[in-house]
Amino acid sequence: MGATPRQTAAAIVDMLVTQGQGDYIGEAISQLEHSLQAAHQATLAQADDETVIAALLHDIGHFLPPKDVRAIAHDIRTMRTADANSSDEDEADNVGRVGHEMIGAQYLASLSFSPKVSALVGSHVAAKRYLCAVDPAYHATLSDASKKSLIFQGGPMSDEEVRQWSANDWCQDMCRLRKWDDAAKIVGLQVKPAEQYEAMIEKHLASRIQV
Repeated sequence: MGATPRQTAAAIVDMLVTQGQGDYIGEAISQLEHSLQAAHQATLAQADDETVIAALLHDIGHFLPPKDVRAIAHDIRTMRTADANSSDEDEADNVGRVGHEMIGAQYLASLSFSPKVSALVGSHVAAKRYLCAVDPAYHATLSDASKKSLIFQGGPMSDEEVRQWSANDWCQDMCRLRKWDDAAKIVGLQVKPAEQYEAMIEKHLASRIQV
């Protein structure tokens, strides 16, 4: 028998608290503080529960044990390989790169989080590329660490990528999550603890059972 929504919610929150004490890469706050601040931004914006949960868990791929990361990355590569044209070197090269956002999205999907939660988590890196392409002023708002990571993430989207992204039903929420992610780097900001999101996560997962 699988875990109940309550057990899964408790395990997720425990993972955030116990594994999130390390520094958020390139910033002066912890990974946990960053995640909580992103969820705080979503709450202030009166986002729906799915979007708040996605904001809280957008970096869950960084929190997972190495063995889980390896297993999920392997599954993603296998799926990509099945879809890729083996004669296309660029596509084949892309199969080998699996970022924390895709690992997090796949992990949450395996726990029965909704497609929207998984999609928002899986898109928060690409959303930065999208925003840099459609709004030149956005790039100037990024931290130095985020500007550096943009280079390794592929830079601004191409016109065709922008067209495809703009057609996504959740494009607006994806962009909002990205901006909350960018803003969630304030040293000393007081926000509610991870435990106070546990009931929201449990409610979300319970509703998924009824779908």
